[in-house]
Amino acid sequence: QQCGKCFAVKSVLVVHERSHTGEKRHKCQQCGKGFAQKTHLVVHERLHTAEKPYRCQQCGKGFAQKSALVVHERGHTGERPYRCHQCGKCFAVKSSLVVHERGHTGEKPFKCQECGKGFAQKTHLVVHERLHTAEKPYRCQQCGKGFAQKSALVVHERGHTGERPYRCHQCGKCFAVKSSLVVHERGHTGEKPFKCQE
Repeated sequence: QQCGKCFAVKSVLVVHERSHTGEKRHKCQQCGKGFAQKTHLVVHERLHTAEKPYRCQQCGKGFAQKSALVVHERGHTGERPYRCHQCGKCFAVKSSLVVHERGHTGEKPFKCQECGKGFAQKTHLVVHERLHTAEKPYRCQQCGKGFAQKSALVVHERGHTGERPYRCHQCGKCFAVKSSLVVHERGHTGEKPFKCQE
């Protein structure tokens, strides 16, 4: 009734209509986050349980979503089926192409309701909004410290485990964060990319 979109199954129409009303009846028992679809809640709950039921046959890496496994497997095959018509760059994931194309158009469709700042990706808006709410949904199992981004939790946990996966090919020194390796390698190459305008 809202947009005229048609469905073969009534239950799919019911779920679709929630996108217009904003209803999120499926709540996470751990953090209270709501979802319009139960399948989305099931996938979300794997963040808390660390369950990864989809395994890569090549390397054994596990994933919470089947779609993530499909994208990962393209890393082994080198398949990049999505091509930018502007510059020809190819992507393994359609959503990456969509975001990339916004770089050409300058489109930032996701706006923060608090400060009005725009973002090309919804995930970047979600992370940004946590600055306003102080929400930190990712918790360290070792010490309980909370983080707004999963990537920040991953780096923090390396402090407990001592893991340093980024290795310098020149001298063998290892780092917990890729950006630290990049800066370190400039010491070998002599690269100084930041120029003073004065």
